[in-house]
Amino acid sequence: MSDFPLFPPGFVLGAATASYQIEGAVREDGRGPSIWDTYSHTPGLVAGGDTGDVACDHYHRYPRDVALLRELGVGSYRFSVAWPRVVPDGTGPVNPKGLDFYSRLVDELLAAGIEPAVTLYHWDLPQALEDRGGWRVRETAERFAEYTAVVAGHLGDRVPRWITLNEPWCSAFLGYSVGRHAPGAREGRGALAAAHHLLVGHGLAVRALREAGVREVGVTINLDHNLPATGSPADLAAVVRADTQHNLVWTEPLLAGRYPATEEETWGELIADPDFRLDGDLELITQPLDFLGVNYYRPIVVADAPHREGDPARRVATDNRYEEVRLPGARHTAMDWPVVPGTLTDLLVRLKDRYGEALPPVYLTENGSAEDDEVGADGAVHDTDRVAYLRDHLSALREAMDAGVDVRGYYVWSLLDNFEWAYGYGRRFGIVRVDYATQARVPKDSYHWYRAMIAAQPG
Repeated sequence: MSDFPLFPPGFVLGAATASYQIEGAVREDGRGPSIWDTYSHTPGLVAGGDTGDVACDHYHRYPRDVALLRELGVGSYRFSVAWPRVVPDGTGPVNPKGLDFYSRLVDELLAAGIEPAVTLYHWDLPQALEDRGGWRVRETAERFAEYTAVVAGHLGDRVPRWITLNEPWCSAFLGYSVGRHAPGAREGRGALAAAHHLLVGHGLAVRALREAGVREVGVTINLDHNLPATGSPADLAAVVRADTQHNLVWTEPLLAGRYPATEEETWGELIADPDFRLDGDLELITQPLDFLGVNYYRPIVVADAPHREGDPARRVATDNRYEEVRLPGARHTAMDWPVVPGTLTDLLVRLKDRYGEALPPVYLTENGSAEDDEVGADGAVHDTDRVAYLRDHLSALREAMDAGVDVRGYYVWSLLDNFEWAYGYGRRFGIVRVDYATQARVPKDSYHWYRAMIAAQPG
């Protein structure tokens, strides 16, 4: 009997990263500024005043990082393309040096026997498009489709798996509602318009990818398993609102061709007369997918919270009807997230039960934990908590498959320690430690565990 969770032959085991978090080289070879360049350089918004200017210097060191992937034994590597590196102003002239970087990365991966999986949008919107309204306006969705066609036309012959968006909830609500992510807006209706236009951009990008003839097309959403803080009617109603915003706002249009039945209960006057929705949008959004990417880290415990006072048009959409509270009795990661692996099984089974045959095959496109890693006297990182986290969540994933969920692969987050958005460099998710002063890479115990688990798989 193996000490590792075992998966069927052909199951994809991979690793994932994102462009702004690792690449650096933000002013090199024609790359334009993104909203995260602007946000991270605004005093007080990112812990420690950190920026992604250098990050892991992956732009220059990608051969070493591909070698780490090859030594790890992964079958696939999920990375994102930086829109402003390819189309610096979001529209208009294409930057050939940006395309060349990703072409060289893809070729390096293929030479190492690793399948590339491309995410087209992992939050680094060109600042020039934000200056024209960002995701609040439909034009950004249209420009996204044009950019998609450029990248697919250049890489589509070598990249089999394509993801349009990564975690649009973070883009729409953390970015345009509570201001904890770029562009740092605090709006209500603007955030809901952004959520819709992200979905429209996804639909337009799916069309562009189909026209380019790529093999697999999907989208990645971060779904949450929402638990009530108590059994009170108020807390149970708060869970419905949280589930609407975190999950149904994405899954209902994408998989069922409808808007959530609970959206008025959740957003009230903010969703009244949504003039940003046009006839034909649902048909565009709900085009068939080859797979659904799901990112999952932890459950959320939800309690009722009152409306906030103030102008309804500017009311913070994510905080005005519920709040997140701490889960007692659970281990919490360095992100203060509770570790309850079985909730991954529950979430995937619930997804299957709700959407049935409309649910395409699933990839777990991100899963991992930030821990308080320390370098030991032997120079190694003995991250036992992360090893336990990965083992238990992979086991929970296997249980979901045993319950009938069609899961095709798993990508650990993340290959490298990196720029963790508003937390700066104060949170480490990597299975490889990065010394940011020297850029030295040190595989952690979790890297060696994951490598052994991959090697133990049948077939």
